[in-house]
Amino acid sequence: MKLKNYEFQSDFARHYYGRGKAEGMAEGKVEGEAEMILTVLAARGVEVSDEVRARIRSCTDLKVLKEWGRRATTAASVDDVVIEL
Repeated sequence: MKLKNYEFQSDFARHYYGRGKAEGMAEGKVEGEAEMILTVLAARGVEVSDEVRARIRSCTDLKVLKEWGRRATTAASVDDVVIEL
């Protein structure tokens, strides 16, 4: 079944299928990087407040997330990770 000219009806479908492949892949990379930061911090026993967790998950700048991820591997606290660049 081809969906070339099909117009999705639900908000969910329009959000996830109505965008281009490159945009969806970029969003996936950002989400994956944010989750990896949280995973590393959890594995290292670094406490993350709900506020900082939301800040990490809402960041859309892949360059910033990659830097935070690098810092997460050695940081003594979450404050050492999410400092402004």
